[in-house]
Amino acid sequence: MTETFDMAVDFRATMSRLATGVSVITTRSGSTPIGMTASAVSALSLDPLQLLVCIGNHLYTRTAIAEHGRFAVNVLGEDSEHLARNFAASKPDKFAGVETVDDHGVPVLKDAIAAVVCDVAEAIPGGDHTIFVGEVRYCVHKVECRPLLHFAGGFSMLQAPQ
Repeated sequence: MTETFDMAVDFRATMSRLATGVSVITTRSGSTPIGMTASAVSALSLDPLQLLVCIGNHLYTRTAIAEHGRFAVNVLGEDSEHLARNFAASKPDKFAGVETVDDHGVPVLKDAIAAVVCDVAEAIPGGDHTIFVGEVRYCVHKVECRPLLHFAGGFSMLQAPQ
């Protein structure tokens, strides 16, 4: 019997065991707000202040970030699974009923537990994704909030400290 092995499926299943925070990446296309749920976000540097996001090349958000040159990472809290699902869905107006502030040229979600607004410093090809290195222009966070996590294909929360 020949065993079939699909490395991409196995890799995806393996990486799903890495618990990650859930964020909504926001930007603009002209005057239209654009957003998507993402978990491939990481701090990169303190000098200069930089972070990175990885966006699939097939996604309109990738084009919008490249054209607008600015994006926000909105970190979701444990009570924001509805926002994660909303921005992961394929629908025309993901911002309907979602409160935002637009003081920094991109929409920032009012319900986010943290937000970082960045200018694109670099766009680096990364296989079927683009790695955007963002230079931090503004950041804010709420104290004593816990993040929404993505693990094994579903959403989860941190347990309260004992």
